[in-house]
Amino acid sequence: MADPDFPLINNVFVLMLENHSFDNLLGFSGMKGNDAQTGNPTQINGLTGHESNTLAGQAYFTNEPAPLSMSVDPGHEFTDTVLQLTGQSNYDAAAGYPPIDCSGFVNDYVNSTTPGEGHPAANIGDIMLGFSAAQLPVLNALAGEFAVCDNWFSSMPGPTWPNRFFLHAASSGGLDHSPTTTEILAWQNLGGVDFKNGTVFDQLRRLFDNPYRIYRGDAFLSDTFPGVAALKGINALDCHPISSFAGDIGGDYPWAYTFIEPSYGDVLNNTYYGGTSMHPMDSATGGETLIKQVYETIRNSPLWEKSLLIVTWDEHGGFYDHVQPPKAQAPGDGIVTPSMNQYGFDFTQYGVRVAAVICSPLISKNTIDHRLYDHSCISRTLNDLFQTGLLTERDANANSLLPLLLMQASPRTDCITTLPNPASPAPPPAVTVVAPAAIPANHGSLPGFLHAALKTDLDLSPPADHPEIMERFGAIATQQDAAAYMTSVQAKMPGAGTTAANQ
Repeated sequence: MADPDFPLINNVFVLMLENHSFDNLLGFSGMKGNDAQTGNPTQINGLTGHESNTLAGQAYFTNEPAPLSMSVDPGHEFTDTVLQLTGQSNYDAAAGYPPIDCSGFVNDYVNSTTPGEGHPAANIGDIMLGFSAAQLPVLNALAGEFAVCDNWFSSMPGPTWPNRFFLHAASSGGLDHSPTTTEILAWQNLGGVDFKNGTVFDQLRRLFDNPYRIYRGDAFLSDTFPGVAALKGINALDCHPISSFAGDIGGDYPWAYTFIEPSYGDVLNNTYYGGTSMHPMDSATGGETLIKQVYETIRNSPLWEKSLLIVTWDEHGGFYDHVQPPKAQAPGDGIVTPSMNQYGFDFTQYGVRVAAVICSPLISKNTIDHRLYDHSCISRTLNDLFQTGLLTERDANANSLLPLLLMQASPRTDCITTLPNPASPAPPPAVTVVAPAAIPANHGSLPGFLHAALKTDLDLSPPADHPEIMERFGAIATQQDAAAYMTSVQAKMPGAGTTAANQ
């Protein structure tokens, strides 16, 4: 059911990784190419090595290489990002977002007020560093083969969950922070996060007999319950292990839209190690491995000539970026529930710049796209390809990726079939052993995974059991509680035990 005026794209794939700024990933790539709009020679807006932040009278400059994994998780909550972008530690909703000068990244890395984030014991300047091209051979090869966007911003200046919601709904429903389990109980009274105008999945259901397919990691217990399952109308039963992706693509693959969520690694022990999301505390090579797997599977399948693959990152993860994010169009769809809007943020400010690589045989090699994008451009692009309809004022005002797909009169036949191998992974981190019962469950990313487990539990259980389930969920206090609850829900699911629970 593709646009009759544009029949060459039948399958759109989106892989969203996490927590790296554009400068951290590609700022030192030195990438040159042709401008997507003019065709003239250009280069990415990257780093020179002269950019700096100052703390306590000491200047910390951008440089390469960056560590493949960080010793601590840099702060990236709403208040962290305010300090990073503006140098100010307070946010006044009535006054609006303070002037941006990108001066506070080192300060926040050292002094983050977010529990469990920042405060490195050494190497304070690591937050300013960027990977060399040799450290990320997969990403650099893919970007050079197709189009890299160097003006793609996270949709709001804050953490993972609201930014991922923008990809799915061109809105976060007012969410401006990482949720707690208490807030999630309020969401669940709505049957999940229920946006006023729905999500891209709702739109696609109305149009296609086979609207979408969702893939997730399959190495850890928490992978069973990906963040996308927080949305109303989707639960963990709708998400398929990434190990089945290649077999699915090799056969009859009728789904118009595919969303791929990575493995976040060892979430329950707060190390994130061993995943494929590129979480800062994990080795960046895990994400490189997943990018290579996804691209090569699509590229060498019968679907390739009519496919579009978008690889991007949800937010900056606390890493420095020198480009000042511009003002943004507010979604205008309201707040799902008051607790979601903790800081009174009005969503008229983009977050920190992230990387995005757009792949299709209809895109010319070595393309650099300087146009303005955020995650809502994916909804806009789906609308322009499939007439899905727009969701909010944000995607209505977003640029579409469709012009990139009009660069070639016919599909290229020279697209690379095999990407380079990732660099050697970083060694596992030295982890301080903490008793599971002492690790709190109500901060960071874990509540989001617990929400997906709760939604699935309720969907699998008779209504008479729901009050008891909600009471048990509300009593989760530690990592040990969270693991026990997730394990009990996984046991109820069809095919229970097919996901490794190596946590």
